[in-house]
Amino acid sequence: MTGAGGGDGAPTAIWGRAEQQDFRSRVRGCLLGGAIGDALGAGVEFDSLAAIREKWGPQGVTDYVPAYGRRGAVTDDTQMTLFTVDGLIRAHVRRDTGAWHPPTDVHAAYRRWATTQRDWGPDERRENDGWLAREEWLYARRAPGNACLSGLADPRMGTLEQPKNADSKGCGTVMRSAPFGLLVGWEPGLVFQLAVECAAQTHGHPTGCLAAGAFAAIVHTLARGDDLDTAVQRALVHLSARPGHQETTDALKRALGAVRQGMPSPDRVAALGEGWTAEEALSIGVYCALVAEDVRHGLLLAVNHSGDSDSTGSVCGNLLGAMHGETALPPGWVAELEGRATILELADDFAMEMTQGPALHGPGTASPAWLARYPRV
Repeated sequence: MTGAGGGDGAPTAIWGRAEQQDFRSRVRGCLLGGAIGDALGAGVEFDSLAAIREKWGPQGVTDYVPAYGRRGAVTDDTQMTLFTVDGLIRAHVRRDTGAWHPPTDVHAAYRRWATTQRDWGPDERRENDGWLAREEWLYARRAPGNACLSGLADPRMGTLEQPKNADSKGCGTVMRSAPFGLLVGWEPGLVFQLAVECAAQTHGHPTGCLAAGAFAAIVHTLARGDDLDTAVQRALVHLSARPGHQETTDALKRALGAVRQGMPSPDRVAALGEGWTAEEALSIGVYCALVAEDVRHGLLLAVNHSGDSDSTGSVCGNLLGAMHGETALPPGWVAELEGRATILELADDFAMEMTQGPALHGPGTASPAWLARYPRV
């Protein structure tokens, strides 16, 4: 991709066909990979490693196991990630009206997700919800985080100055933030900042916000074709300028240090924490992606531990998918994944908006079908 982000975050890139295809593969890989990791961990999320091994054998889980009544089921991690994507597309579409404040559009998308956690199904009367909120399979409670639910329970948007749940640093910020990193036409600092601001909508602790920003920055570097070690080093530079960064910085440095300590193992994962907090989920996901022999190996390492297996699996899958693209994902896992068609449809819409947005909509004209999917209001 050539070109760079505009000063207000607007993409100014010029895309060739090969670049568009590569980008679409990375977007698909990131979203599908995160969902696969989420689904692999969903059935063991609250189990200790000993309990996992006792039930599933000495290697732990090696495939999808039943969760929420099926194999391949995703959790709130994937649900919220999809609504992040929806909000980012809506922000770019709404820019034609002169309104440009992506955190507001992402917050509205998260509020649509919150509706799926309390309503039985889509309300056809809400014409401006767009297509994603009408996907019936998303209307399912999959152990959503309390801070995410309470932070979105009323219309007021949490901000860095007045965040929701000021003391919370749960991993609910990190597990939904990979899509910010897919804004490859944006400057890295703006991607980091947007993820931080959107994290404050539910989690106000500096570590909760900064871990989300660091994760988005890492995905951003990967989506542009650089390697993971480079991506982590650049994220550390962004973090160093931020007040309250030490916990997140230390967690990423522990992940890098663990790589040098020898063969990857569940013990090395355990030394990084359990993944319930934002910095631990980030650290575990990054470590498992760094040492992964392939996608399968990295994801199984990320979910076989005592802790928040679905979130650490999701983070690792987002990273590996963004790094290697969709064709690196194990096809059997892709085939059995809940919501696969929706995830692919959304991924392709996002890639199309980022690479060909001006052909879809502008201040004067717009594709009616696109505006029906992503209303400007």
